[in-house]
Amino acid sequence: MKYTMTIAGLKRDLPLCPVNEELYIGAFVIFGDCELTEACAAELLKRAPEYDYILTAESKGIPLAYAMANQAGDRKWMLARKGAKLYMQNVFSVEVKSITTANMQKLYLDGADAEMMKGKRILLVDDVISTGESLRALEELALKAGGEIVGRMAILAEGDAQSREDLIYLEKLPLFNAKGEIIG
Repeated sequence: MKYTMTIAGLKRDLPLCPVNEELYIGAFVIFGDCELTEACAAELLKRAPEYDYILTAESKGIPLAYAMANQAGDRKWMLARKGAKLYMQNVFSVEVKSITTANMQKLYLDGADAEMMKGKRILLVDDVISTGESLRALEELALKAGGEIVGRMAILAEGDAQSREDLIYLEKLPLFNAKGEIIG
């Protein structure tokens, strides 16, 4: 089963994947799709508030954050990692439970990035917002770092995220039942 939609002017077929026996989601993956990543970044930048740094979560937000920062001429963007790396110093973390991940995870922020965020305008970006848990974790990290959240952006909003007034997104991604019918 697939769901066909147009995103940033480009048509894509999204395979439907089960979350449980009754709920399916459209699998939106920008990895490897340079055309779509660049087009989405350009469209989001048209709607973005003024910011100093972009912050995203590993891993599906990486190509989007890079493309947005590159197109905007930014010299740096920030990444919340799923695991602390040896090069990271003064690391802090928050817990997150994503709809696409079975277990509780943590997101880690490098202390050097946190220092740069202090007192700066932070734009949170991700590929798809569904439950909002990843976005909440990013916000918590940015606020711990002393940053000011100026915007929350995603390519797609799914489920309850579609009614969030604080979220800027390009398209709505419906939820589906086991027959591939739209349920929300």
